[in-house]
Amino acid sequence: MNNSQYKTMKRNRRHARVRAKISGTTDRPRLTVFRSNKNIYAQIIDDTQGITLAQADDLKDTTGSKVERAAQVGTEVAKAAQAKGVTAVVFDRSGYLYTGRVQALAEAARAAGLAF
Repeated sequence: MNNSQYKTMKRNRRHARVRAKISGTTDRPRLTVFRSNKNIYAQIIDDTQGITLAQADDLKDTTGSKVERAAQVGTEVAKAAQAKGVTAVVFDRSGYLYTGRVQALAEAARAAGLAF
């Protein structure tokens, strides 16, 4: 097992441990983050119905740094959620550390009006 496989395995274990404790409801859906080496993705999920209410990513916009693009994704997902009537969410960082792109996305979503 090489180092990248080991890091992915450890992140998946952390994510599973957190997901055992938190779940998105209709009142407070789950804002989940996926971070790849190039892009970042965010979804707002209602786990009781098993549906995605809103989503945003940085696939089309390649200008700026990755942290700046993550902040734009946070703003976009917050606006899409508010259009669906969602104002409060549960933040799921998917086993990633709360720093860098994940932190930028979360703070931008808060600044755009999501409560968590």
